[in-house]
Amino acid sequence: MSQSLRSQFYLLITSLILILSSCARPQATAGMIQVLIHVDDSVETVEVPSGASVQQALDSAGVMLGSLDRVNPPGYTVLSDGAEIKILRVHESFEIEEIIIPFDRQTVRNETLPEGESRLLQPGQNGLQEITYRILIEEDLEISRAPVKNVIITEPVPEIIMIGTQSTHSPVTIDGSLVYITSGNLWVIEGSSGSRHPLVVSGDLDGRILKISPDGQWVLFTRETPEEDTINGLWVASMVDSEFEMVDLGIRNIIHFADWVPQKPSFTIAYSTSESSLASPGWQANNDLVMITFTSAGRALRPRTIIEANAGGQYGWWGTNYIWGYDSDHLAYVRADSYGLVDLDKNELITLQEIIPFQTLGDWAWVPGLVWGRDNQTIYFVAHDEPIGLESPQASPVFNIEARTMGSNLKLTLAERTGMFAYPTVSEILSSHTAEISYRVAFLQAITPLESQESTYRIAVMDRDGSNLRYLFPPSGDPGLAPTLPGPVWSPGGDRIAVIYRGDLWIVDVDTGTGQQLTADSQTQIMDWAP
Repeated sequence: MSQSLRSQFYLLITSLILILSSCARPQATAGMIQVLIHVDDSVETVEVPSGASVQQALDSAGVMLGSLDRVNPPGYTVLSDGAEIKILRVHESFEIEEIIIPFDRQTVRNETLPEGESRLLQPGQNGLQEITYRILIEEDLEISRAPVKNVIITEPVPEIIMIGTQSTHSPVTIDGSLVYITSGNLWVIEGSSGSRHPLVVSGDLDGRILKISPDGQWVLFTRETPEEDTINGLWVASMVDSEFEMVDLGIRNIIHFADWVPQKPSFTIAYSTSESSLASPGWQANNDLVMITFTSAGRALRPRTIIEANAGGQYGWWGTNYIWGYDSDHLAYVRADSYGLVDLDKNELITLQEIIPFQTLGDWAWVPGLVWGRDNQTIYFVAHDEPIGLESPQASPVFNIEARTMGSNLKLTLAERTGMFAYPTVSEILSSHTAEISYRVAFLQAITPLESQESTYRIAVMDRDGSNLRYLFPPSGDPGLAPTLPGPVWSPGGDRIAVIYRGDLWIVDVDTGTGQQLTADSQTQIMDWAP
């Protein structure tokens, strides 16, 4: 390359360097800045490189921060000369406060006390609760107080006052033991309607189950329970020993069925369970069948499953009911779409008849009433019959009481258009001059049979073959009965019937139809009557 070209090349390079230098961003000259740190009632001055952050300044000053301390401005902020940093010290502490839980006041109505008279059944006791608070203190000032723990040291005990509601009704004789639940408490009447006493006064009996044992020694019932995801629990109390403590069988969520196995002495119970559900109606039935035995000392033994949990057919979520005959060999089942027998040897269901399920259009299912005859060979049940108009079979409003004989499978209609909630029951065996077993059948007859879902009812009685049908109570023209399970309950002598009318317990003479009111608190839920 010639000297002239070399000179031009160097000149070009020098010009490019000057142009690029003029386009570059000017760089700050490194230097130190001063910042002020306000901490612990003092002010510190610290020098940090220009462009340092708040956190770098604190590190340079050796300032340590607690986990709750606050910095203003935040630690990532880039500082300028003369900037101020403020440290707010925050401390936490815990404080336990004890507070009194006032006891509730409950009243129990008692027909054996004169109206207006009261007695203290159980004194109330306050409970004790511990609440732990988390307290935040900023610059010696409390800025936050929040509860972080809550412990019940002592549960409150409710005060229970018995209030008299004695009516002017004349006392009547009561054969056997008549038990009933009112206001969540269990009462028994023996000898006379004027002689009654409480068996359980916990106020939490839910009225789903109430059964006296075949030997008359025990009573089976369900109680509400505070356990999470639990509807109720199954309990046993003694009918003869006031010192015997109630037995919690450890069985939960009993909706439709729990009953004594018909044998003496009585220590075995059969039941069917459900699962609690947030969806309506509040449970999902298991449709199982289980038996459990307890000892005379009240200790429950291991349960034995007869029928495993199953879908239960159409509307199986509602549940299956089971009905004992009059010995431990005869057990029937009934559900929304069929009824039949339980084979206790093979542990299986034997369907006798399919049922046209009633279309309720609601969150409930119709399950027919069913009962064994006293001969253990006849079954009385409420049949859903064919429609009488243009409605579908599922919407048919026709319900009849039929009888089925086991040997011949013969079916007879004994009472027509009774209504869906007829709930037939049979009396004890009556004295007879013939070799045939004689008894009566009682049921609820809808006052408006083709609108029986909303109808009120009255008590009807007929002979075992459907003859001599009579309507007993209430008298024609009076308000009817609200249909409630278990329906009419026969006296041990078969001459009277117990029923709930307008919320109170009544007994009705079968021969005359005369009714006698026994309670006056309008809170009766369920009853049972046994020798």
